[in-house]
Amino acid sequence: MKDLSRSSEISKEQAQIPVTILTGFLGSGKTTLLNHILKNQKGIRTAVLVNEFGEIGIDNDLIVTTSEDMVELNNGCICCSINGELLEAVESIIEKKKEIDYIIIETTGLADPLPIAMTFIGSELKERTRLDSIITVIDAENFSNTFLESEVCKSQLINGDILVINKCDLISEGKVKDLEDKISMIKIDPRILKSKHGEVPLPLLLSVGLFESDNLQTQKYSQKVSENISKEDADQGNCDHEHHHDHEHHHDIEGYTSLSFKSDGPFSLRKFQSFLDNQLPSSVFRAKGIIWFKESEKKYIFHLAGKRFSIDDSEWLDERKNQLVLIGKDLNHELIMKQLESCVAINKGEGFA
Repeated sequence: MKDLSRSSEISKEQAQIPVTILTGFLGSGKTTLLNHILKNQKGIRTAVLVNEFGEIGIDNDLIVTTSEDMVELNNGCICCSINGELLEAVESIIEKKKEIDYIIIETTGLADPLPIAMTFIGSELKERTRLDSIITVIDAENFSNTFLESEVCKSQLINGDILVINKCDLISEGKVKDLEDKISMIKIDPRILKSKHGEVPLPLLLSVGLFESDNLQTQKYSQKVSENISKEDADQGNCDHEHHHDHEHHHDIEGYTSLSFKSDGPFSLRKFQSFLDNQLPSSVFRAKGIIWFKESEKKYIFHLAGKRFSIDDSEWLDERKNQLVLIGKDLNHELIMKQLESCVAINKGEGFA
């Protein structure tokens, strides 16, 4: 006799839209990995939700436009959006795109993935979506014991179903092995993938069915992730906002603050280079932006992670303007803003000395 209950379970699972949460600490390469997925997926209609820590949305302009839909959730940690903006955004995508195949959520580098996962397993979304996995991207070059002082960073590691050690080309094989050993001391039996530029075969990342809600609620990992979230809260998808970070305002998480700078005028290349060499505080851990210079007709994509930065040219996709976000600890916002403002070219004659 045919097992109707089993058939019903399969039908329900097929109707649910798989969701991947893409997390990882500041500068680990989440957007790079996301772009790799979007460029190489075939026949998959994907919706993307992007969360940013700051007043200016940069990632929305850095993500390839092959996805079916893009929703930007900025101004802070995505966990603040539980049963709120995040819930509404996902429901809107499902209603708007009836035939969507997949949803990917890229979190800010300072987001705890645990309450985000609870949003899907503890709300009405569990009837329409299926949390496929949490992917945690790790910066092989900049990872240090200092990261492990962050409760958010530890939660990203412990709750990651897949840990992608990125930028392996920037360090030796011995250091990669040391990093794997360090991770294994934090998380039991980690599923680790290694990459450079976020290049990982998609079958290892999508529709892998690795997420198990019991892992969150019974705390089977080597550390207890959250002592302030009760079983009842977990079932309901609630989050104690005082757990991992002070939410007095969205831009202060574990001491990290973000500074957003915009200008209609171009930078002087000489002055901006001097800012990077002589004025940029060492406490700025992550920076990214879309900038332009008086000396060039092109748009430039600026990235800084740790001590390494890059400025890559790109074709113009929109109006010319500078948009820059810096994230770090103990930042003197007023001073940095004045220093950046002084980098803006005043007149056409200003350029190289």
